[in-house]
Amino acid sequence: MTDRLTIPQAMELYSHASLHELGALADAACRRAHPEAFRTFAIDRNINYTNVCCSGCRFCAYYVRPESERAFVLDWPTLLAKVDELHRAGGTHVLLQGGLNPELRFEYHLEMLRQLRAAFPHIGRHAFSPPEIWFFHRQYGLALEDVFERLIEAGLESIPGGGAEILSDRVRLAISPHKCTSEQWLGVMRLAHQMGLCTTATMMFGHVETVQERFEHLCRLRELQDESLSAGKGRFTAFIGWTFQSGSTELASHAAEDEMHVAPVEYLRMLAISRLVLDNFANIQASWVTQGPKIGQLALFYGANDMGGAMMEENVVAAAGTVFHLSPEELRQLITSVGHPARQRDHLYRLIGPKNARA
Repeated sequence: MTDRLTIPQAMELYSHASLHELGALADAACRRAHPEAFRTFAIDRNINYTNVCCSGCRFCAYYVRPESERAFVLDWPTLLAKVDELHRAGGTHVLLQGGLNPELRFEYHLEMLRQLRAAFPHIGRHAFSPPEIWFFHRQYGLALEDVFERLIEAGLESIPGGGAEILSDRVRLAISPHKCTSEQWLGVMRLAHQMGLCTTATMMFGHVETVQERFEHLCRLRELQDESLSAGKGRFTAFIGWTFQSGSTELASHAAEDEMHVAPVEYLRMLAISRLVLDNFANIQASWVTQGPKIGQLALFYGANDMGGAMMEENVVAAAGTVFHLSPEELRQLITSVGHPARQRDHLYRLIGPKNARA
């Protein structure tokens, strides 16, 4: 095996190594990257500013069409009340994501950032995944550079990695044909890094993709991270992989009952492989939101060094029928009960507290 896993090597490990062997390899890699005793978590809130979306992704149970009676767009008092609640709970940042709503002007998104910066300057603004950024570019006739410049001027601080699904256009054509392509997703992230923004990266697996396409996805992220780290500006701060949640989705309605179900063991195997392939990613996050607290806890022994956020609000996964909630204290307890001190961090993976340092 070479120093850096190739796709064939990753597939060989995934297919033939035992779960314990994979866990040991990933845990060793995690401890090399994070020799400190603690593991991290965040207190955040995932705010969906609109549920109207023209993308029509077959895996999403949350979106509605513009004419739906359930359609909404958040007004500023409602938005600020949500963030005030986060602030009072000790939160550090807000995740803003919405559908691709053709009825909103670009000014709405800019004003949302301005409102939050003015009212809560200390709350980080982690907002607008690549499909949203690409939609702004296409819908409003703006160059991508102009989109970023205006968002940053209004208060954007970092970008979530949503909308990656699987970075294969074969897969994207099957599950999200109206969303940005894999190259467009990567291009948005490349430009974000060039403009000094940090971002996260994601992968949603367990639907129509092949195992090889999962590893191709990871390698494409690794290649872009190499490029961004060499440039010395922005970068991927973390990778978050989660499993497709099938409840009430169009995609699952055309599949056999167990055809798109990822068992916890498979999740842990993919998590471990992700840590091994993504050797230039500092942080790998556990997905307790989709896997539940116990598997999230086990993830700390399969390559994860971060438990993600004690999200005060989560709507998209919940719409598909998976609902797990943990308080900040419960997250702390999950970490400490397996022998790690727990440290809170922000959206840039900076530690919260007197010893402020990068996790």
